[in-house]
Amino acid sequence: MRIRSARRSDLPLLQDIERAAGEPFRALGMSAIADDDPPALDLLDDYRRAGRAWVAVDTGDRPVGYLIADPVEGAAHIEQVSVHPSAARRGLGSALIDHLAGWAAARQLDALTLTTFSHVPWNAPYYTRLGFRVLMDAELTDSLRKIRAEEAEHGLDRWPRVCMRREIPHAAHGPLPSGTDRQQ
Repeated sequence: MRIRSARRSDLPLLQDIERAAGEPFRALGMSAIADDDPPALDLLDDYRRAGRAWVAVDTGDRPVGYLIADPVEGAAHIEQVSVHPSAARRGLGSALIDHLAGWAAARQLDALTLTTFSHVPWNAPYYTRLGFRVLMDAELTDSLRKIRAEEAEHGLDRWPRVCMRREIPHAAHGPLPSGTDRQQ
């Protein structure tokens, strides 16, 4: 599996991935999450143009997973990471997150952060296995508090959510030159 920067032509496929990745939430009684619209094409294109959108592609160079991120107070904040269910359980989410860690390390960012559902097996428990830890309220930065408030306005607080963080050991990551793709 290869990870590369997202292309404009990929963006509708990212929306398809997001819709498909939302479907398993239905089985947990979280239909509102499954029914939520994927990120708009304009928003995805903003991430692409900023160089903060990556895709995991199959052997035909078709995206089967993606990650978009924002720099937030010295960290790379994972805005969204999704893998199509047909490609799940192959390490693609982990590979995308590791790719972001390399990108962040090259920019001297200290950590990766994200917000997620605490009790969904493929959310907080999964990220814990990848080295993330739950942040206590006192550890939240102003920007993470703002992100959580925006999520609450969107109705995501109907289910327990947490902020998580994974430190980036800078010595372990060499710089990833701009535009470089990483094989996985």
